[in-house]
Amino acid sequence: MNIKNTPTLQQLVVQTLLSNQALATSTLESMPTNFFPSLFKVVFDGRHMGLLKAMVAAWPFSFLPVGALMKTPDVEALQAVLDGLDLLLSQKVRPRRWNLQVLDLRNVHQDFLNILTGIQERVHSTETGSEEQVGRALPRYALRWRLKVVTDLNFRFHLKEHQTCLLQWAQQRKGSVRLCCLKMTICALPVEIIREVLDIFQPHYIEELELFTNQVLPFLGHFASCLGRMRNLHKFYLTQIYVDTHRVVNTLKDTEEKCMIRFLSQFSKLKCLQHFSMNGVYFSSDHMKQLFRCLKTPLELLCITLCQLSQSDLKYLSQCQRLCHLKHLILNGVELSKVRPTHLRVLLENVADTLQILDLMNCGMKDSQLSALLPALSQCSQLIGVCFYENDFSVAVLKDLLQSMANLSKLILELYPAPLECYDPQGYILVEKFNQVCPELRGILTAQRQTNVVAIATRICGECHRRCIYETESRLCWCWQ
Repeated sequence: MNIKNTPTLQQLVVQTLLSNQALATSTLESMPTNFFPSLFKVVFDGRHMGLLKAMVAAWPFSFLPVGALMKTPDVEALQAVLDGLDLLLSQKVRPRRWNLQVLDLRNVHQDFLNILTGIQERVHSTETGSEEQVGRALPRYALRWRLKVVTDLNFRFHLKEHQTCLLQWAQQRKGSVRLCCLKMTICALPVEIIREVLDIFQPHYIEELELFTNQVLPFLGHFASCLGRMRNLHKFYLTQIYVDTHRVVNTLKDTEEKCMIRFLSQFSKLKCLQHFSMNGVYFSSDHMKQLFRCLKTPLELLCITLCQLSQSDLKYLSQCQRLCHLKHLILNGVELSKVRPTHLRVLLENVADTLQILDLMNCGMKDSQLSALLPALSQCSQLIGVCFYENDFSVAVLKDLLQSMANLSKLILELYPAPLECYDPQGYILVEKFNQVCPELRGILTAQRQTNVVAIATRICGECHRRCIYETESRLCWCWQ
């Protein structure tokens, strides 16, 4: 017999219990706690719904990370878990080993058994702490209303079956269960459904939010008060939201303008906001001004992609005190060829001591604009990554840029476009010309940093997914297609 294949005692017990689920259910109350994690996983994976329900009701730990097992939405399994909670909550006398405080439905954990091993150790070692502390031993009379169900929700176009199941269950048990959504995405969901959904949650639990709606003003008008209560919101993404910037603001209906003002004013209440992103968002200059004036906490990341920024918008950015400690500045796809670089230069000067990532990809910048930014760029001593793809720079100005970058000792990833001289009139790369210019440009950096460059090769770059000249050791990349 191969000793390695001999089942352990625990595995034999699990097999026995699965073969007699009535016996398994009756012995849960006296079953050793260390048997629960492995048995629960086998029961869940084997879709033994009756036993799953009973195990949830008898769960001896404070934390149950079901989301680590539910890789894809499973209405039947979710319903069994919720039925187990109902069975637990319906008992007037708390079971002897009832410690469950948090049911986690998020698929963010790597290994169910490893999680439970750590939780089990803390259950026995921790008896004091805050209400939110996993593993805290609470009095029996206090647990009924402390039960939390933690989830992330992605609403796209309509409610899915498993989402409807969870929301209806939580709505009917608001007095005994707190449904806490930490990460929420709302994409083109009808306003009337959004109203019902948001009524189920306590907004202050939301830490990450993405909004994408084609019913902008009705949605923003209703959503404003909810946004203002998201006091723990760390990351906020606005995607594909369009408010007509071609109309003069005072020609909008009073109700529409009030909706926007009310929505933007809520930013002043977001005291934990660190990351703010706008992707394909179109606001008037007055609305942009109000938005950045309402920021009350220093941002670490500002991401503006595929948006139109006017000269006035850039001025507001450069004057906003809450942007002076940025670590990430991303202006990807923002057309900068038609605006003066003055305010962008001021913004770079303001963040010179903290900026780590700068992305100016696909901004259509010209030589004159880049030249105006070089003094500010050379001051950004904390930079670890820069991207200048899809801008129109000549060899001469690229050399100046590389001279500025060569003095920044923390840079580990630099992405540059091919110089204009390397393209023919139709916009195709002149490979021979490019191969002549590239070593000279590379030499500027290697000479300054004394980097030993092993090789340079033409291949598909894993960073930008374009064919480019890629420097494997110094992390240089020149895109040429």
